[in-house]
Amino acid sequence: MLLHPAHYPWPAPPEALFDRLGPLVLEIGFGDGRFLAMLRDAHPGWNLIGAEISSAAVFRAYRRMQREAVDRVWLYKGEGPFVVQHLVPRRALHRIYVNFPDPWPRKRHADRRLMRQPFLRLAATRLAEGGTVMLTTDHSDYFQMAVAEGHATGLYEVSQGAPPPLTLRTKYALKWQDQGKPIYHVTLTKRAEPEETFPVRPRVDLAMQQARLRGALPVLTAFEKLVHRFEGGTAVFRHAYRPLDQPGLILTAQIDEGDLIQDLLLEIRPDAGAETVHLGIKRFGEVMPTKGVAEAVRFVAHWLETQGLELEDGWY
Repeated sequence: MLLHPAHYPWPAPPEALFDRLGPLVLEIGFGDGRFLAMLRDAHPGWNLIGAEISSAAVFRAYRRMQREAVDRVWLYKGEGPFVVQHLVPRRALHRIYVNFPDPWPRKRHADRRLMRQPFLRLAATRLAEGGTVMLTTDHSDYFQMAVAEGHATGLYEVSQGAPPPLTLRTKYALKWQDQGKPIYHVTLTKRAEPEETFPVRPRVDLAMQQARLRGALPVLTAFEKLVHRFEGGTAVFRHAYRPLDQPGLILTAQIDEGDLIQDLLLEIRPDAGAETVHLGIKRFGEVMPTKGVAEAVRFVAHWLETQGLELEDGWY
């Protein structure tokens, strides 16, 4: 039920995820999972994916799916645009739901809103002909912006109207209705595709992301944050630890590639019986094999050179 993109090719054929064919539907920002569960009951032939950045929300939705025996649903913890661009094949999506997204009301934060032209242009390449993006919100400014952005792409037929009945039964819809707030809805129906192709991010071979350096393991008495900026992202190394059971160092890293943020551990350990040090990715969590991971290994290898080691081989 929890979707780990590291386990699948990019893009992932829907039949590989669901073992059957059917309309592929994505909800971005599924909250407690209530809407996904209702969609599954209303449309048992649909194959559903939900994307959500909140760990607590993913946990609540997961418990709901288990409790209500909901199947044919994948839950992904992460950014919705990553799913759309890298996991969904071209022209494979039947529908995208965006229910009560964070409105980012401050002017300086407006570029963080999902329903802007960059995302809508991407979505048009992954939607089937006649596929739709459906936004429901209580925020008038966000709604008006989304309508204007939809028109500006020239890729959609833009229709304003009443929200889908199921949407009105979600947590926030019930809350706003109780408070007498208006709820706005727009359906964007795909009519064309942009010239951009929005390519899938290349994958790297995790097993090859390593290096061997000649010299002694550095003795650190302090460690200051390191930042590596590369084309398409940033790697930040905040902490260094020593394992209790063996000599070595472990560095924590956060890799930010825009629509994908990953935490990983890099292990530096002396090779047994040799005057060399091995650098590699410690098997921890579900690391997705991206350029950012390779860049993290490359950067740490160069950092070790500044600590007096000599690079013998680097595979990244």
